[in-house]
Amino acid sequence: MSEPFVELTSHANPRVRAVVRLRERREREATGMTIVDGAREIGRALDAGVQLVEAFASVEMATSADALDAIARINALDLGSRLAWVSRPLLEKVAFGDRSDGIVAVVATPSIGLGELVLPRSPFLAVIEGVEKPGNLGAVLRSADGAGLDAVIAADPRTDLFNPNAIRASLGTIFSMPVASATSVEVLEWLRARGVRIVAARVDGAEIHTALDLRGPLAIVLGSEAGGLTGTWEAPDVTPVRLPMRGVADSLNVSVAAAVLFYEALRQRS
Repeated sequence: MSEPFVELTSHANPRVRAVVRLRERREREATGMTIVDGAREIGRALDAGVQLVEAFASVEMATSADALDAIARINALDLGSRLAWVSRPLLEKVAFGDRSDGIVAVVATPSIGLGELVLPRSPFLAVIEGVEKPGNLGAVLRSADGAGLDAVIAADPRTDLFNPNAIRASLGTIFSMPVASATSVEVLEWLRARGVRIVAARVDGAEIHTALDLRGPLAIVLGSEAGGLTGTWEAPDVTPVRLPMRGVADSLNVSVAAAVLFYEALRQRS
């Protein structure tokens, strides 16, 4: 069992300043670390065996059962002085957003290489290309978790997979869902090499999603919020699919479209 949390009081403390720098993607990529804000998210990171580097908790704010459980689990990791009690203002400074429930952790970013994904015999995958909003990325991951996908792959991502806002939007499911990142060309060739059928969501797709067979080895590919999919996914072995749009808008938010497609595939596969 580790020693009780140390107490940090200064905004100028080097540890506090180091965590604040992790708000920037460049710093996260340079250090191989990221911020996990929230007790439930921290718990899921710990469940997945992610390496916890340090943690900060506010005795005033960390009062929920989830927060107290996360503190107990972190304390049992025997990290000693890497665990710190901080004031509410200091906790709010290191938290990534305004929804903190009193505990923030720094973890080592899990590996995201394509070659490390282990697939079942008939995989159900999602590919999201060029998505730049962390909230959408996290929402897609949450839907993928709910629909039982085997992995989510970010192709040519414009935000890092372990952006703290993406972690929070995913409710920490990013730690239990296998994820990977690569260029679109690499992802396409990787899918082909494994005999995975590719279905791409396009506003001009000839097939309605409910009319398409979504069983068997499958990858559902979705594009960015602004530009949709690139020409990489216009190959003859990629089947375009669309969602019916009855109003004036021609498309849904990428996370909503993903949820519709994932659950239609789940219905068919069940």
